[in-house]
This record gives sequence, C-alpha cells and structure tokens, in this order.
Amino acid sequence: MYYPLSTINTIILSYSILFLLFTTFLSLQPIYFAEAQNSTNAQNNTHQIYIPITISKEAQEELRKIASNPFNFKSPGPADMNGWKKLYQEHESMDLFHSQSIKDLYQPNITETKLGGVNVLDIKPKNWHDSGKVLVYTHGGAYTLLSANSSLSSSILAADATSLRVISIDYTVAPFSKWNQTTDQIISVIQALKDQQGYSLDDIAIYGDSAGGGLATGSVLKMRDGGMGMPAAVVLWSPWTDVTQNGDTYFTLKDADPLLTNNSNQFLKNSADAYANPIDQKNPYVSPVYGNFSKGFSPTLIQVGTKEVLLSDSVRLYQALDQANIPVKLDVYEGMPHVFQTTLHKTPESSLAILKTSEFLKEYLNYQEKH
Repeated sequence: MYYPLSTINTIILSYSILFLLFTTFLSLQPIYFAEAQNSTNAQNNTHQIYIPITISKEAQEELRKIASNPFNFKSPGPADMNGWKKLYQEHESMDLFHSQSIKDLYQPNITETKLGGVNVLDIKPKNWHDSGKVLVYTHGGAYTLLSANSSLSSSILAADATSLRVISIDYTVAPFSKWNQTTDQIISVIQALKDQQGYSLDDIAIYGDSAGGGLATGSVLKMRDGGMGMPAAVVLWSPWTDVTQNGDTYFTLKDADPLLTNNSNQFLKNSADAYANPIDQKNPYVSPVYGNFSKGFSPTLIQVGTKEVLLSDSVRLYQALDQANIPVKLDVYEGMPHVFQTTLHKTPESSLAILKTSEFLKEYLNYQEKH
C-alpha cells in the first residue's frame, strides 16, 4: 500500500504526540504564538507556545501543527493495574496503524523474536549489509506506555539512517515491572547478543529516547557495576534521567514546552511512582544523574532541545559524565521540543540530529556503511 509523503509526515507527527502522551494543544494565535488549552483544567487556563523565528520554516510549521492537535487523557494512579492496562491497550491499538505506515514507507525487514527470554523486534533496514555491529534500542513512553511495535517511528528511522541492525527491546512496562526487573531485561538482551550471537561489547551500542534514554543509561551503569562491561557507545535523545523532576527546567520551561506542558506533571509523577517507589527514585539505575561515573562509562551522545522541560536532565547528565572525563557530547538544538528527531521528522533540525547520531555511532562502533 502506498502512502503519499505528506500523509506519512502527518502520521509520524500524530504518532509522536501519542508517543509522548501528554496533554493539550489547541488554537493557533497569529504570528509566532500558539495557544493551547487544557480541557482537563477546570479553570480553563491557557498555555502559550512560543514559535521562534530562529528555527527552520519547516520546524515552525510543525510546531504550529502540534499546537492544533489536542490530546487529552487522565493517567491512572501508580498502583492502578487495571487503569494502566486499559490506557496501554487503548494507545497500542491506535499505534498499530501508524507503525504499519512507517514500515510501508521505509520497508525494513522486521522479525519478532526473543533474546535472553525477552521479546524483541529485530529490525534490518532495506538493503541491509551485515557490518558485524548492532544497535540496541530502548523505547520511551514514561516507562508505562508504548512497545517495540508502537515505537517503530524511532527505531526504523535509526536503522535507516545508520544502516545498522537494530534490536528494539519490548520490555515489560510499569507498573507490571519495576525498575530492577526492567533493567535486568535490557541486560539479558545484551548478554544474549554476546553469548548466543557472537557479538562483543565493542560491536554493540545502545540508544534510547525519553524514558528509554534513562533506561539505557541506568542499564549500562548496572552492567558496569555487575562486572559485565559496557557497550561501545550510548546515544540519548531527550533522556528522562531524573524521575524526581527536580531539575531547573522542569520549572523554568514548564510554560515553553509544547509537549511536556505544566499539566503533564501528574502523569510524569504517576508514571515515575509506577516504575519505582519514591524511596528508590534517586537510585542511579532509575535516575542516572545521581550515578558515580568515575568508575567509567561508555562514550555518550546526548541530544536535546531548548524547548523541553527535560533539558536540565541532559545538562546534569552531561556535567556528571564530563567531570568524570567520560567522552561525551551535549548536542543542543534551538527551539526544539521533546524527541524532536521523531516529533519534527523531516525538518532540517531532525535530519541534522539523526545524521550526527549516525556519525557518532560510526566513530565508536568503527564501521562504514555499505551501499
């Protein structure tokens, strides 16, 4: 089935809004402001989204589209198993269409399988040539939502851009799995790539976006501390690295972020509590900004936008890595929202970020694309 490119871009944008799962964007005001109204707010307060002229015309237009596509829901309480199951199922059913559309556009080879007893998608880009390297992906969704299938807009893009085989881990989401079990699932997949498929850690990189970025980082710390070693490289797109939400930009950018608005705080809090009990939330495997990186860590690329509340999470993680003399790059993009690589797909900013991801992985995995 063929989908016009304009339809695909609209689908990707719609998926990205669902992927981030946060509240409310409404009417566009003239010139550079868009006004979003939260329908769950009894006061009917409005949230203004500034659209800067310092970003590309394409990105300006996509931000306007975000502002005109409201998405509203109420998150369950942390221990509400039935509530989370219902919300998860609702979003998974909606995302099947979007995932299929992305697959139709890029035409990767995707196989459902298990590694280390964990469900994964084995994604090979079209016309793939085996470089002997593999990229492991941990998806976002605030630890409570999405799956390997419903996050294909990220993993397929990464596979296509890097020409790498991507293993997207379909880890068990919270509250059906807590942080200790979830990080163990990630490590089990990497161990299986070594033991069953012959990869060395020098052949393996890991990337994650949003909560998946925090999960990837925490899992690598846990690998290191357990004596397993660490992958060759880590790539993080808008990582959620402090689930306590204590960073400066959770407050200073709460009215600037078009996706993670001030009204999403309760969802983030409930998701964090579903994933880890409050007493555990400063454990470095849960919130890696509190980790000790003097013991070593993989070379890391962190990409983030200036228009997202999680900016502090990236800055603080960068500083922690840099102070420990870990090779790390903080790649910040003007006016970009959360996970803009997929949210603003087909903008120059997204294309540049994905290109830099590919170049970083080529450097540390030491491979070249074959055409």
